[in-house]
Amino acid sequence: MSILGFYFDIVRALEEIGAPYMLVGAFAGSAFGITRATFDVDMLVNLQEPHFNALAHRFPPPRYYADPEQMRDSTRLGIMFNIIDTNQGVKADLVPLSGSLGYREAFARRTRRTFQDESGNEFEAWCARPEDIVLGKLMAWQEGRSVKHPADIREMLVFILSGLSDEELDLHYITARTARLGTEVAELWQMLLNQAQVEIAGNSGG
Repeated sequence: MSILGFYFDIVRALEEIGAPYMLVGAFAGSAFGITRATFDVDMLVNLQEPHFNALAHRFPPPRYYADPEQMRDSTRLGIMFNIIDTNQGVKADLVPLSGSLGYREAFARRTRRTFQDESGNEFEAWCARPEDIVLGKLMAWQEGRSVKHPADIREMLVFILSGLSDEELDLHYITARTARLGTEVAELWQMLLNQAQVEIAGNSGG
């Protein structure tokens, strides 16, 4: 099992136990046009007391490490915790919403999307709206300056603004929030938006 397959199993387990969660980052962005071959699966969870033992029960030892006490402590402290498949040597990182206060608005706006697992089977999952994925990537760029984030944003813009998505993109929402992140981020956002609009016009022959 790959790390993606392992994360899909965790998503299904969260669905089964009714635990609120949200996919963010490039994997969530794959529902809105990101096409690069490799990406991490970033997941926020909002676990409550009934969920800790229920989730651990879905990943029992000795194959899995899923400690309900670690989940409780991590949720209380707002720090990441892990579920590990020791047979495959893969680890999934889950981030409590309690440690990501900036994502609370995005969590409330999350949307239901359809994904495919590695066998081509479709499943539904909760993920961030495209505006919040874009904002998350702009903030990640601000922290690390990785070129993958602007590239991902541009792909999303071209895909959605070309009418290839059933979700519309609230450009005013993004612009208003980038203004709070500083001049560099606001300028990058406007540059990527302009580039995407030029590409779309070129593709349409306009």
